[in-house]
Amino acid sequence: MNKPVPIRLLSLLPALPGSWLFAQGLNTALARHLEPDTRNALASQRLRLTVADLGLSFDFRWHGARFEALAPGGAADLVISATLHDLALLAARKEDPDTLFFSRRLVMEGDTELGLLIKNTLDAIDGTPFDPARLHPARLLDHLRRRARTRTRTRA
Repeated sequence: MNKPVPIRLLSLLPALPGSWLFAQGLNTALARHLEPDTRNALASQRLRLTVADLGLSFDFRWHGARFEALAPGGAADLVISATLHDLALLAARKEDPDTLFFSRRLVMEGDTELGLLIKNTLDAIDGTPFDPARLHPARLLDHLRRRARTRTRTRA
């Protein structure tokens, strides 16, 4: 079965802008929840999230006090893959990662210990860190603008 035209077009977009936007979303949703030992374990690990049905991958790492986008390519320490639907279910906490993993709808390749650390970290967070309302592109861009203005004021 062929993918619908909009989905095929998404897979043709350059990867780095998408990874940058994804990393900003992670910074907004997760950075404040990460314990120091988790930050240390994530430091400089190359991570990749693949949206299998869209042909999209986001490469990123934890660097300093935030997630940052990485250029595509190169070996990742951990690759997590699933369909957009299943990733949305995970983000909304409507599906358990173990259920998806054992039904082969969620695939982890690479450093499984790192994968378990990420899973356990996400499980330990109260509420839904990936609230779609908070991560809507317009709200995310507003957040980034406010942060940029704050940085500009502190440098002056």
